[in-house]
Order: sequence, then C-alpha cells, then structure tokens
Amino acid sequence: MDKLITDLVESFDRGTLSRRHLIQGLTVLAASGGALPAAAQQAPFKSSRVDHISVQTTNLARSVEFYTKVFGLKVLNEDKENKIARMGVTKIIVSLHEKMPVGIVDHFAIAIDDFDKEKVSAELAKLGLKAEENLDYGFFVRDPEGVPVQIVKT
Repeated sequence: MDKLITDLVESFDRGTLSRRHLIQGLTVLAASGGALPAAAQQAPFKSSRVDHISVQTTNLARSVEFYTKVFGLKVLNEDKENKIARMGVTKIIVSLHEKMPVGIVDHFAIAIDDFDKEKVSAELAKLGLKAEENLDYGFFVRDPEGVPVQIVKT
C-alpha cells in the first residue's frame, strides 16, 4: 500500500493528479484496508468492495490495447455509440470512456449487499442525499466534494 500512496502523491506533485483525485484515491485506499470505523458500522448499507474505476481517455483503442497488453484485461462489454469499453478478466474492473477532460478518474463504484434502487434511494434521502442516475455514472450519489460514487449490487 505504501507504493500506491507514494505513486498518488508523486502524481499530485508532478501536477498530473488534481487535489480532488488525490483525496479520492487516498480515500479508496483507506477504505479498502483495515476495520471500518464505528460510524461506518452503523451506516444503512454494507459496502463489500470497490466495484470498478472509470477513466476518461483521448483514444479508446489505444487505452484498450494498453490494459490488454499490460494487465491481461479484455473487453467484456462495449458501448460503441458512446465510446465506452468495460474491461476485466471475469468481471469489469476498469471502464474506459473516450471523452474530455481526459486523464481523470471520473467516478468509482462501491458494491453494496442487498441492493434495491428504491430502498437505497429512500435511505439516502433519510441522510439528506439525493440519488441520481445518468449514462456516465449509472445510479450514484455525490460525496461532499462532488465526486460521483456509483452504487451497484454485490
């Protein structure tokens, strides 16, 4: 995990990663290791994992080739009309979208147990949050900094 943190900070220092995305990356890393704090244990949803990361790119074919050659991923689902390729080995872990601005992680997805869109929307409303849905982020809520957090079933 130290290497990942170092890479994030170095990217931020080089100016290739915004402060918002540095915080987002560190948050995801922190959430993935160790026990949940007491407040999270009382949350209305049980999060089980980060589901996928979505990256915006200048050239979809080039990015698909990179993830294929370097990580052995393959295209599992494609939306050619909207220039989206979803990649993984057995399940989608990286979603590539050819659109501006490029080089950013535009959202991440958290899988929750017992996902039911209506119930999740109602629970979010109780917390003063509004569930949204669109082509780019699917079913999502915005964190306090405005980062879209997609919510998917386990």
